[in-house]
Amino acid sequence: MHPILIQIGPFAIRYYGLMYVIGTLVGIYLLRRECRRLNLPLSEDSQVNLVLLLVFLGILGGRIYYVIFNWDYYSRNPLEIPAIWHGGLAIHGGLIAGVLAGLWFVRRHGLPFLKLADVFVPMIALAQAFGRFGNFMNGDAHGVPTYLPWGIVFPPDSIAGRQFGSVPLHPTMLYELVWDLANFWVLWRLRRTPRKRGFQVNLYLIFYSVGRGVIESFRADSLMLGSWRVAQLVSAFVVLASTAWLFGARLWKPAP
Repeated sequence: MHPILIQIGPFAIRYYGLMYVIGTLVGIYLLRRECRRLNLPLSEDSQVNLVLLLVFLGILGGRIYYVIFNWDYYSRNPLEIPAIWHGGLAIHGGLIAGVLAGLWFVRRHGLPFLKLADVFVPMIALAQAFGRFGNFMNGDAHGVPTYLPWGIVFPPDSIAGRQFGSVPLHPTMLYELVWDLANFWVLWRLRRTPRKRGFQVNLYLIFYSVGRGVIESFRADSLMLGSWRVAQLVSAFVVLASTAWLFGARLWKPAP
């Protein structure tokens, strides 16, 4: 594995960035399909603008969230703050920024937020899977040492390799890649069944958070709040809140 796919002089195509490009293009394609199927009043230009807005603000929000929880390092290395190709994006920060961007967009276009969010969450799960492959090639979002047969030794110049050398590690980014693909498959299969608005959103949040909470136990680079892993705290809160919403509003029932 290597973070750079192609390099010609100073020009380089990195897997990490390429996965974002692929995820964006796939997101635009799937959104167009769903807008046609559901007769959503969004022009093709607006669909592209929405995806690009969510990607840009998702990256920005994910980076800000990560920097805040690693401020001790970034306050001493401010030039590293924009260096996202070195890794360091937190999905929870990206989701928060994405929700705010989506609220602004639907208000501007007069669309129901939960209806559009239900359309979008399968694409988010798929985009996360692409992103985790980028993490794998980058050698970040890695796990702790393991002697299990699928443990991976990362290159010595990667983030994981610099931290652990030639010790096999849990490939936590691949664990989450598989979990994200499963999440996408479930959501994509269920999208045609009429449910109350918000069903897909809450199913995504519960499914992803349960998996992330478990996988986080094997991460070596967790964001910490004291002795607590931030992702596990957030995941536990999201599971409780989304489960309460799902059952309290009986979102699995057909839409009236």
